[in-house]
Amino acid sequence: MFRPETAAPLNQLAQTLLHNPHPTLSAGERELIATYVSSLNHCKYCATVHGAIAKHQLDNNASIVQQVIADPESAAISDKLKALLRIAAKVQAGGKQVTEKEIADARNEGATDIEIHDTVLIAAAFCMYNRYVDGLATWQPDDPEMYDKIGKQRASQGYLTPPVKVVNVG
Repeated sequence: MFRPETAAPLNQLAQTLLHNPHPTLSAGERELIATYVSSLNHCKYCATVHGAIAKHQLDNNASIVQQVIADPESAAISDKLKALLRIAAKVQAGGKQVTEKEIADARNEGATDIEIHDTVLIAAAFCMYNRYVDGLATWQPDDPEMYDKIGKQRASQGYLTPPVKVVNVG
C-alpha cells in the first residue's frame, strides 16, 4: 500500500510462484512451501497468512498446515513434498546448503526439475518477503479470523487484487 510501484512486481511474483497454474505442484503445496520457510524464518505474519491460504487451497485442512510447520517428516503429505520441503529448508539456511543429495532424494521421490527449481525459488523469495515484512515492522494481528479472511480471499482471488480490509483495533 505504501509503495504501489514496488508492491506490483512483488505481488506479480507471488502470483506466479503461488497462485497461477503449475504443471504439477498444486497451489496448496506451493503455499505450504511458503508457509514452512516463513515459519523457519520466524515471520509470524507470512507464516500465518500463507498457512491460512494453504488451508483454503487444501480443502480447509488446517491440520496439514500445522503438521508441516511442526514436523514435515511426520506430516501426512507425499514423500515428494517432504523431499521438496527439505530442499526449501536448506535454501532458508543458505542457498549453498543444498547438496546433490537433497536433489537426488527429491528426484528419487518423483520430483521434476521444474518442481525443484520452483521450490528453490519459492524458498528464496520467501526469505526476502519475510525480511521485508519484518524489517518494516508490519502490523501483525493476533485474531486468527483475520488471517483466515485474508487466506480465503487470496486462495480464491490470488495476489493481484486489493487485500481484504483488516482493521487495527489495538
